[in-house]
Amino acid sequence: MKRSFFRKWLVIILVVIGIISLLKWGLGLVRDEEEGHITAKNTILQLDLVGVIYNGKKFIKNLKKYEDDAHVKAVVININSPGGAVGPSQEVFTEIKRFREQSKKPVICVSTGIMASGAYYSAVACDKIIVAPGALVGSIGVIMEFANLEKLYDWAKVSRYTITSGKYKDSGAEYRTMRDDERALFQNMIDEVYNQFKTTVMESRKLKEDVMANYADGRVFTGAKAVELGFADAVGTFEDAVTLAAETAGLGTDFELYEIPKKKRSIFDFGDGSDDDPVNSLFNSKVSSEKTMMKELLKVTLRSELLNQPLFLMPGFWGEQ
Repeated sequence: MKRSFFRKWLVIILVVIGIISLLKWGLGLVRDEEEGHITAKNTILQLDLVGVIYNGKKFIKNLKKYEDDAHVKAVVININSPGGAVGPSQEVFTEIKRFREQSKKPVICVSTGIMASGAYYSAVACDKIIVAPGALVGSIGVIMEFANLEKLYDWAKVSRYTITSGKYKDSGAEYRTMRDDERALFQNMIDEVYNQFKTTVMESRKLKEDVMANYADGRVFTGAKAVELGFADAVGTFEDAVTLAAETAGLGTDFELYEIPKKKRSIFDFGDGSDDDPVNSLFNSKVSSEKTMMKELLKVTLRSELLNQPLFLMPGFWGEQ
């Protein structure tokens, strides 16, 4: 009797979930058609690049979405980011540059907070860079972090080992000290990526080699200093960037600023764990269980998601902003 009762309730729950899923899917189609539709003839599109650039797909998707929209006459990218992983930062740079070249629409970057490392790498693809006088700009360099937990494992009486196909396969492992040849291998990798960074900035900003040699050492500038040295174009605010975008596009004051709306949550989003963050930042803001919370805590404590990979990241600033 109890099994029969349980089965009936299980069937009812599954049917309800199915109905909610169908309604969510149907309303999602309607919502997708309604959201993000630009009607103003002369529109300046605002895109946000915020948080650690661990995955730039959301930003790139929005950039491509409006590339062929005739209403969009210019783009303003609002940046508040300490940088991120090398590949995604380079991908964002490439897509901004491609957008400019193919659409012929002006792209203005602006930061009144942080525009460092990978975020600055992305920004140099823009036509102009506007910064607040006190913004943190630059940090041109590459960092690669490792954790040596050998003593912690000894304390916990845990022995870890690997069987590898080559002597470098477990390089950077946290359970042992790094060898000198491994350190040299990683240093060569860092130097190669660093040269990519310097070349991109020098060519995009049309800077002289001596300027790059003197200042592309990981240091951070104020916005005012960045303008003085040629790493940015002008001191200003977000509104100044919008005005410059309008002038560059020949719009004068006849335009509307359009910010992509955030996805609206509803009861039909129950169980949907997706996060609508602009650059798919490193950590999700919600945890669903104690186990997940513990994993997130370890990530925060050890920065495990950022270990063993070259980063365009300003030290001291990471995670969600």
